Amino acid sequence: MQAITVSDPDAGTGGFTLAELPHPHASENDVIVRVHAAGFTRGELAWPATWTDRAGRDRTPSVPGHELSGVVAELGFGTTGLTVGQRVFGLADWTRDGTLAEYTAVEARNLAPLPADIDHATAAALPIAGLTAWQGLFDHGQLKAGQTVLIHGAAGSVGSLAVQLAREAGARVIGTGRAADRDTALGLGADTFLDLDADGLADAEQVDVVFDVIGGGILDRSAALVRAGGTLVTIAAPPTVKPEDGRAVFFVVEPDRARLADLAERVRSGRLTPIVAEVRPLAEAPEAFAPGRRTRGRTVISVAPASAAR
Repeated sequence: MQAITVSDPDAGTGGFTLAELPHPHASENDVIVRVHAAGFTRGELAWPATWTDRAGRDRTPSVPGHELSGVVAELGFGTTGLTVGQRVFGLADWTRDGTLAEYTAVEARNLAPLPADIDHATAAALPIAGLTAWQGLFDHGQLKAGQTVLIHGAAGSVGSLAVQLAREAGARVIGTGRAADRDTALGLGADTFLDLDADGLADAEQVDVVFDVIGGGILDRSAALVRAGGTLVTIAAPPTVKPEDGRAVFFVVEPDRARLADLAERVRSGRLTPIVAEVRPLAEAPEAFAPGRRTRGRTVISVAPASAAR
């Protein structure tokens, strides 16, 4: 099968290769998925799990990418709840070969059924961003109706979904980003928008929850915006500055089959719309990882040819 591989942590996108790899093996409780579309996170080249297995052993050349949408091709021993030929989407394990490949092995519990009326590109844009947005707002931020949330990067892949979910939950939403992001954030349901380049955060009001995806100085300055009893939530880095009378939470997204199914139902009903900025073929995946490259929404890699889509 064809796959994108990486072998050198210091080579950046120059270390990507479109290679022929053996068909993956289905371990117990695994599913082999014929990948139709895949998603990735540009920062994953800096993750130790990209280069080593759970025991810390080198596993290069490794296949990056951890989001997928496709069709079940094979079931491992003991796998239940899914069938060969079924459409699925979800997350691949961080410490195993990922989804920028024609086939990949995934634990069955990390996959959810994909309704027939959601296309593979949209589904591949949903797992990391959707689960991150939900877990950040509600599991960690404990956001409730009537509260106010400030969402950094409100037009990005995570932030755009967070805006929609928070608005549906009955929260007042303040979005942030660059000036060019204003219309997108407001169109998704943000009540107001702060241009981080022009407005900064000096005059921002205090809120119940800050959801940060940027880190650095923005994360540090956001601590002062959390009112008493509120929460600063971030996926960027453990906070070094914490709210004076509130909580600070750093988290890494976790797979959740039931929540994936719920997010898919929201997409079907029109209550949630992942923003797919572009769809590129597998051979162009290295360019999509280029540092400093910015898109308004998710870049999805199309793996299976259109004639194979179901």
